[in-house]
Amino acid sequence: MPITQLIKRFVPPYRVQMGLNIFFNLLSALLSLFSFAAIIPVLRILFGINTNEAVYTPLSSVEGLQATVTALRDNMYCLLNDAIALHGSSFVLLALGLFLILMTGLKCTAAWLANYFMVPIRTGVLRDLRVLLYDKILSLPIGYFTEARRGDIISRMTNDISEVEASIMSALDILFKDPMMILVYLIAMLVISWQLTLFVLVLMPVAVFFIGKIGRSLKSSSTRGQEQNAEILSMIDETLLGLRVVKGFNAQSKLRLRFLTLVNDTRATFNRINRRYYLAHPLSEFLGTALIAVILWFGGLLILGNHASIDAATFIYYLVIFYSIINPAKDLSKASYGIRRGLASLERIDAVLATRTTIPEPVSPQPVRFEHRISFNDVDFAYGNGVPVLKHISLTLPKGKTVALVGQSGSGKTTLTDLLPRFYDPVSGAVMIDDVDIRRFATRDLRALMGIVCQEPVLFNDTVFANLTFGVDLSQPAPGGVSWQEAVVQAARIANAHSFISQMEKGYDTLIGDRGSRLSGGQRQRLSIARAILKNPPVLILDEATSALDSESERLVQEALENLMRNRTTLVVAHRLSTIRHADLICVMHEGEIVEQGNHEDLLARNGYYTKLVEMQS
Repeated sequence: MPITQLIKRFVPPYRVQMGLNIFFNLLSALLSLFSFAAIIPVLRILFGINTNEAVYTPLSSVEGLQATVTALRDNMYCLLNDAIALHGSSFVLLALGLFLILMTGLKCTAAWLANYFMVPIRTGVLRDLRVLLYDKILSLPIGYFTEARRGDIISRMTNDISEVEASIMSALDILFKDPMMILVYLIAMLVISWQLTLFVLVLMPVAVFFIGKIGRSLKSSSTRGQEQNAEILSMIDETLLGLRVVKGFNAQSKLRLRFLTLVNDTRATFNRINRRYYLAHPLSEFLGTALIAVILWFGGLLILGNHASIDAATFIYYLVIFYSIINPAKDLSKASYGIRRGLASLERIDAVLATRTTIPEPVSPQPVRFEHRISFNDVDFAYGNGVPVLKHISLTLPKGKTVALVGQSGSGKTTLTDLLPRFYDPVSGAVMIDDVDIRRFATRDLRALMGIVCQEPVLFNDTVFANLTFGVDLSQPAPGGVSWQEAVVQAARIANAHSFISQMEKGYDTLIGDRGSRLSGGQRQRLSIARAILKNPPVLILDEATSALDSESERLVQEALENLMRNRTTLVVAHRLSTIRHADLICVMHEGEIVEQGNHEDLLARNGYYTKLVEMQS
């Protein structure tokens, strides 16, 4: 991505700050020229160079840039001679010194103001990029995260954005300032001596070639380095999640060897990147010094041979201006390296931003109405590998009834429930609510109908109250004409959670730790049920909500679930068949198909798949 596209993409919201930054950078460059200009009369006074031949010329009588510059120079010499005649050389030197101090102060102030207005651009672009990436992650379908590694996504949110901050944003600061300074200085050099400046411009491409050749290899190396950082984060994430298994199997040394190999490879990659990066400054400094030496030789030949249009004092001023170009040129070369590194990270971020959602929103969504039934009409589904997971599923959930899905692991039960809130869309067939395809509803409106309780409760590192009210809008009045605090307590009582919450040190204001780590499995599950009760959804999806609990916790959670399921349309995925004996309809799934359906007694009487599952569990 060229840098111009980068600027067009991120900077437009900050046009005012960008304009002020450019203005003060230009002012700083011009003030630098004026402050350096004080050197010429100082040198003439110190070296005793005669300026009496200068003749005052009104500017209105001259035409052309070169004639105007010559008239300005001669007029300045006339004023200088008059001042020396009236006040003496010492006083004029003091005045020139004060002028140099004043101009330098104004130049530094302008430079500070330029940076002052650059700060909100840098911080604003980074904030926009973070929000853009976070919003994209929130909008991506569930299927994206079954294929992408969590560590890689976290790396793009952290390492890659930090690289953008360290390289591209710093480079933007330089790119708004240094090219302008170089341009102003080059124009001044052309005005002072076009012969010398043309000589410089002939030599400059040689230096640029060597600097650019080193920088071109940085981008590919940086991409590999960020990928390796993502692998490290993924391995750390896996280790933390599976630490109990790692220790139980005495696999610490095996994992340590894998981790050591990975970090050594990453170190070698970043050694190559940083060595090339740090070559930019000394290489540009060496080439700059070599250029100055050549200019000294060439300019000296011109002056000593009386072929130059400038004298010795002006030549020194010329060298000062040229030397002032070297630092911006060095910064610019480092910025080009930084941009190459940063673009590699930005491309990884853009790979996420450019991901097309597989769950498109309807152009003109219909309002959601659920009055009669939910139906799956000849539904087929397969994940990205193309292997069928669901085959010709037809199923009806009447409003207010409970339908249970049972079967062996891998038979497609959870996948079927994921189609209802549109976590995935079927490959063929349709999921309908009152004979309307759910793809015609806005996903937000569709999911507002539903409460979901999973096998692994998802809680956040916040208070009990914040977790229970996670799915509701606290700016709206609570149902039943009570306060939200009272509504939360009522939901917790129904979910058999109030007793243990009230015993915590701060009650409903107690922090529950990362993923609810300060709670037991049964307590976490009852909190997730209370959260669903508080949302009060007409449709409930229970995905093996009691399969990971002990008998006592299961009894309490099952009571809470029965309270939750009352008068609701419920789709239950169950491994423990004892929990769904009273379901209105039980569907037995096998290899992606519904092979049996009926109530508990009917299925037992058939002596088929369901009977075998019951006998296995008993």
